[in-house]
Amino acid sequence: MAKATDGETAPVPQRLLAAATRLFAEQGYDRTSVQEIVEAAGVTKGALYHYFGSKEDLLQEVYARVLRLQQERLDAFADADAPVEQRLRDAAADVVVTTIENLDDASIFFRSMHHLSPEKNKQVRVERRRYHERFRALVEEGQHSGVFSTATPADLIVDYHFGSVHHLSTWYRPDGPLSQQEVADHLADLLLRALRP
Repeated sequence: MAKATDGETAPVPQRLLAAATRLFAEQGYDRTSVQEIVEAAGVTKGALYHYFGSKEDLLQEVYARVLRLQQERLDAFADADAPVEQRLRDAAADVVVTTIENLDDASIFFRSMHHLSPEKNKQVRVERRRYHERFRALVEEGQHSGVFSTATPADLIVDYHFGSVHHLSTWYRPDGPLSQQEVADHLADLLLRALRP
C-alpha cells in the first residue's frame, strides 16, 4: 500500500476526503479510481466503504462539508445583533472567502455534480436552496424596512451574487493580484451598491 500523503494522524474519514478532493481536482471524478483514493489516503477499501459507502458518497461529501460550513456561518451573520446592511455585507463577503478557501471542492462539484444519482442530487439542491433562502431573507428584510431598494426582486439579487461566487473557480488564482479578502470585499460592495435606494 502507498504511503499516506494526506496527514497520517488525521482521522480516516478526513484522510479519505482530502485524498479524494485532491485526486478529483487533478484528474476528474470519473477518471479517479477507488484504489487510487485509498492508496493516497493510506487506508483499505474496506475503510472507505465503512465510512462512505461509495465513491459517489465521497463526491457528495466534498461539497456538503463546505455547504455545512457556509450555512453555519450564514446563520451566525443573519442572527447577529447588527444593522441588516452590515449582516448582509458580512454574509456576502464570507461566502466568497469560504468558497475561495475551498476552491477545489467548489470546482469539483460544479464539474461533477451530474455524476450524482437523482436522489443525491436532490439532497444537495435542498441544502443549497436552504442557504439561498436564508441569504434572500436578509435582502428582503432590508427591502421591507426601506434600507434596500425594491427596484430589483430579491431572487434576482441573490442569483446575481451567487453567479459570481460559483464562477470563482474558473478565474481566481491565489497568486493573482487580489487577495481572497479583496475579492470578497469588491463583490460584497457590488451587491450592496445594487441594493442602495
